[in-house]
Amino acid sequence: MCLIAFDHRPHDDIPLRLVANRDEFHARPTAPLAGWKDTPDILGGRDLEAGGTWLAVHRRGRFAAVTNVRDPRLAVPADAPSRGQLVPDALEATDLPAWLKAMAENRALDYAGFNLLAGDGVTLWHLHRGLEGTSLTRVTPGLHALSNAGLDTPWPKTIEARQGLAACLRQGHWPRDALAVMADTRPADDHRLPDTGVGLDKERWLSPAFILGRDYGTRATSWLTWHAGGPIEMGERRFGPEGVALGETIERLAVISR
Repeated sequence: MCLIAFDHRPHDDIPLRLVANRDEFHARPTAPLAGWKDTPDILGGRDLEAGGTWLAVHRRGRFAAVTNVRDPRLAVPADAPSRGQLVPDALEATDLPAWLKAMAENRALDYAGFNLLAGDGVTLWHLHRGLEGTSLTRVTPGLHALSNAGLDTPWPKTIEARQGLAACLRQGHWPRDALAVMADTRPADDHRLPDTGVGLDKERWLSPAFILGRDYGTRATSWLTWHAGGPIEMGERRFGPEGVALGETIERLAVISR
């Protein structure tokens, strides 16, 4: 994932609404949103190269999503594991808070920079591995957005995604209007661009919510509605090079207590 906007309301009838774009190389093999054959309790898309995923849910009431951190100054271990494996590891952890604490205290440094969102329908955590080290925080209730920096870093795309989600929820057109926000291909004005060390031309290209490209770009837009004590609904729209639509899947996962 490279852009996530979400509304975290732990005591409401819908504790989590989320919409997200996954940006990736188009040649990287990927399976669409579905239940995993080898782990049937997990529902999500899947990276067929490394075996992990960018966003998924678990039948026992777990959610997790990951984004990369874009900072060329960040040292990356030569044998760093895939960041996509963090999602199923979080979903299947016996004790999620303890697993996150262990990651924050030591194990996160084994990976390239990342943001991990993980939650159980009541508490939502944000684990960040960046240039300044690793941090683990509980996400406050309300609207948030996350891209390739820290949570709620005011990049143009995160500001607009959060504002667009807020308008969508006020007007009651979920997820239709949120999906329209995530389909925006307009680059930000130069004076609003962050400087992440990749050069102005690349900052412009990466600044829209939806990135167009022949080799790299937005490959999927996903949305999630978590009903308290009930099912989790997920949808996924898939795209090929230059944003060509490839298909759409909608699934519903019954949550069970264990």
